[in-house]
Amino acid sequence: MSSVVVVGTQWGDEGKGKIVDLLTRYADYVVRFQGGNNAGHTLVVEGRKFVFHIIPSGILYTDKKCMIGNGVIIDPGVLLGEMEKLRQQGLAVTPGRLMISERAHLIMPYHAALDQAREAALDSGRKIGTTGRGIGPCYVDKVGRVGITAGDLGDDQLFRDKLAAALDEKNFLLVQRYGCPAIDFDTVYRSFMEFAEKLLPYLGNVSVELDKARKDNKNILFEGAQGTHLDIDHGTYPYVTSSNTIAGNACGGSGFGPVHIDRVVGIMKAYTTRVGAGPFPSELFDETGNQLQEKGAEFGATTGRRRRCGWLDAVVVGDAVRLNGLTGLAITKLDVLSGQKTVKIATSYKLGNESLTEMPAAASRAAAAVPVYESLEGWHESIEKVRSFDELPAAARDYVRRVEDLVGVKSDIVSVGPDREETLLLRNPFEKN
Repeated sequence: MSSVVVVGTQWGDEGKGKIVDLLTRYADYVVRFQGGNNAGHTLVVEGRKFVFHIIPSGILYTDKKCMIGNGVIIDPGVLLGEMEKLRQQGLAVTPGRLMISERAHLIMPYHAALDQAREAALDSGRKIGTTGRGIGPCYVDKVGRVGITAGDLGDDQLFRDKLAAALDEKNFLLVQRYGCPAIDFDTVYRSFMEFAEKLLPYLGNVSVELDKARKDNKNILFEGAQGTHLDIDHGTYPYVTSSNTIAGNACGGSGFGPVHIDRVVGIMKAYTTRVGAGPFPSELFDETGNQLQEKGAEFGATTGRRRRCGWLDAVVVGDAVRLNGLTGLAITKLDVLSGQKTVKIATSYKLGNESLTEMPAAASRAAAAVPVYESLEGWHESIEKVRSFDELPAAARDYVRRVEDLVGVKSDIVSVGPDREETLLLRNPFEKN
């Protein structure tokens, strides 16, 4: 039995979905442990494109059990929409294939309304770049102990009472503070009772199920959303998400004991991207940045927003190594760098007279940091057809090895194209050395 956690090392969009899909073939259980439908995982399998926002990427394997942990916040309408789309594609999602933690909190219509109203009320320089999906307000209610959980759907009176109390407060804010229309109790109640009828068969105790799986020597894969530097505690605050994205939350977000985690794989895009506002020291504003954006098809899977692009930042990845306890890297989109005469890696920052090898905690200092680059020879060859590391151009191999040296972690996986088969598995994290 092995338990492996997959996390992003940058600001999200590193290609976690594809790597989770690859590793699922070695797993028995795939567990999503945090975030909500503000994250999107894109997979390409035999030319078919799949985008998931809540359902774990392992759902494409019909013989695996997928689980949504207590650390995830769920928009029932979005979840049921994903399930229906999969059904239409011939992949029915049954309670035998998916379990939802009864402790997971629900995103309510007033959460999204407040999210959008608050962002709209901010001055342009203070906007966070939220997706407006209600993620932050839902986590606020969870921490404030007034949230509604998936399990509450099974208790009609409790759900009514919680919804009425929430709307009493939220409608006051929406109407009086932001000038938005009030949300109707009966409309929300009816829609969520329809959701309940469909979702209640999927609810269960994820922690208990995972403990049984561990004792039965099953392989468990934990799937994170977003990236390390969007972590609410350790990211570029306040330009972060509302949950803990680092590997430690795989345990808290699913009810799994930390001593049972065997490997942590950090997904690292071969360059760096970021969606929305916030510090980005290695961002490129020139033609190279445009080339990376266009060739990498860098548009958010959830929002469709253009991603900001830049050279690989080894400071960012090095921080992720420390914060997550990474045992291996999965380098994605190496193929996007093909054709660059020179490739660069930010190895440190200059900030006034200081030389920094970690991201500053204050967003203002991080925004002022100037990257110090190391230049390497690029390669012109297309690498999508490569099926072993030794077949890569020498310059591409040198690039990978230099990244490993800089961050102190070896690569488990190198992705050379978007399709499932365009992936080099150098070391299987499920196999104990």
